[in-house]
Amino acid sequence: MPIRRVWAPEIDFAGLRRELKLPGEFPAEALAEAEAAAGRSVEAAVDLTDVAFVTIDPASSRDLDQAMHLSRRDGGGYRVLYAIADVASFVAPGGALEAETWVRGQTIYLPDGRIPLHPPVLSEGAVSLFADVERLAVVWTIDLDADGATTAVDVRRARVRSRAKLDYASVQREVDAGTAAEPYALLPELGALLAKRAGERGAVNLPLPEQELERDGDGWRLVLRAPLPVEEHNAQISLLTGMAAADLMLRGGLGLLRTMPPPKPEAVVKLQAAAKSLGVLWPGGAPVGEVVATADPATPRGAAFLEQAADLLRGAAYTAFDGSAPALTGHGGVGAPYAHVTAPLRRLADRYATEVCLALAAGQPVPDWAREALPKLPKVMADSDRVAGAADRGAIDLAEAVLLQGRVGEVFSAGVLDADGTIAIDDPAVRARCKGGLPVGTRARVRLTLADPAARKVQFEPA
Repeated sequence: MPIRRVWAPEIDFAGLRRELKLPGEFPAEALAEAEAAAGRSVEAAVDLTDVAFVTIDPASSRDLDQAMHLSRRDGGGYRVLYAIADVASFVAPGGALEAETWVRGQTIYLPDGRIPLHPPVLSEGAVSLFADVERLAVVWTIDLDADGATTAVDVRRARVRSRAKLDYASVQREVDAGTAAEPYALLPELGALLAKRAGERGAVNLPLPEQELERDGDGWRLVLRAPLPVEEHNAQISLLTGMAAADLMLRGGLGLLRTMPPPKPEAVVKLQAAAKSLGVLWPGGAPVGEVVATADPATPRGAAFLEQAADLLRGAAYTAFDGSAPALTGHGGVGAPYAHVTAPLRRLADRYATEVCLALAAGQPVPDWAREALPKLPKVMADSDRVAGAADRGAIDLAEAVLLQGRVGEVFSAGVLDADGTIAIDDPAVRARCKGGLPVGTRARVRLTLADPAARKVQFEPA
C-alpha cells in the first residue's frame, strides 16, 4: 500500500500547547488516587480468562481499550466477544481523579507526545488490556445471523486475559497470507459483511487517510498513510458494539447517544463538484456512500476527495436523554442510532455510557453518579472535541508551513474543491486556500505566495 512521505526540519509544538491551554501534569491528589487504584485488587463475578482475546492497535499503542474474540456459531452466524477496559472500576465517583478527567474530556494527540485522559499508571498500566495478564473488562457478547443481523446482545463485567498484542500491519500480512489465528481470522469476512449492511442502510464510511508527523532524525516527516483494510474491518466491530449500546439505551429510556443529522443535499452537490476536479468518477444516480467507497485514500487526489467528503458529516453531537427518546436518535455517518462505549481510556463519555448499559442489561437501577453525569457530558465532550480538532489541525498546519516555507514562488497543480478557494495540491498532499475566483470542480495551476510557520498559514494564488 502506498505511503507518501515528505521531510520537514525540526518543529516546536510548545506554542500550540500553550495556545490551546493543554493540561500538563496531573494534580498530585489525582495521581495518588490513580496509583492507589492501580494497586487495588478488584474482582469480577464472571471469569472469561479461558477466552483467547487479542488486541489489535497501532504498534506503538499502550492504552489498549479493546480486545476481541470472533467465532462462528453452531447452526450459522457469528459471535462477537468484545472486551472493553473497565475504567469505571478504577475511578472513584466524586474523587480528584474523576474531577481531573472532566477537565480533560479526552486524550489529545500531538506529534511530540499526547495529553492523556487518565494517568499512565492506569491508561498504560493497570487498566490497559495487555497480553498475558488478567484484567477487568466490560465484555459485550453480540450474536449475529449469517447475514450479519444482530440477534442477541449481552454486556457484563468479567475478568479477561488477552493472548496477544497485535498491530494492524502484522494482522494484515497474516490475513493476506491466510495464516490469521482463530480469534481474529473471521475479521475480514465479518467486517466486509457489516460494511455491506452499512452501505445498504445509507451509512457514509470515510476511510480517511492519516496525515501524520513522524520523527526522522533531527526533523519530522509528513506522512500520508491510507488505512489498511483490516483497520476498516476492526472499526466495524466497534461500530457494531456502539449500535448495540444505542439500542439498549433507547429501549431502556436512558442514555447518551452520538448523533448526527444526515448529509445535506447542498453538501452532496459540492462534493460532486470536488469529485470532478479530482478525477473521481461519480456515476449518475450513485449514492454518496458508494462513491466514497471507490476513492483510493492512498493517493493524494483520493485523500483530498475523502477529506472534502468529511464536510458531509457535520453536526455530530452527544445527546443525553432520560425518559422519552430525543428528536434525533440517528447518526448520519453510521446510518443508525449509535453510542460511544468502546474507548473509555481515551474518551470520558464512554465510561458513563457503559455504566448505563451494564445496569440496563442487568435490569438494575443505573447508579446515581452515572445518571447525573449524562446531561452534563454533551458540553464537556463538545469542548474537548474542539480542542482535539484544533490540536490535530494546528499540528498539520504548522508542519505544512514549515515544509513549504522554502518553496514560495513555485507553481503547483491543484484541484479546486470549494467556492471559498479551498484547493488540494497533489505533491505534497496539502489542502490550502487560493486567492482569486477559480471555478469549483476544475484543475488549476497555482503559485505558493505564503508559507508562514509562525501563523501556521499556507496560501496560494492563480498562476
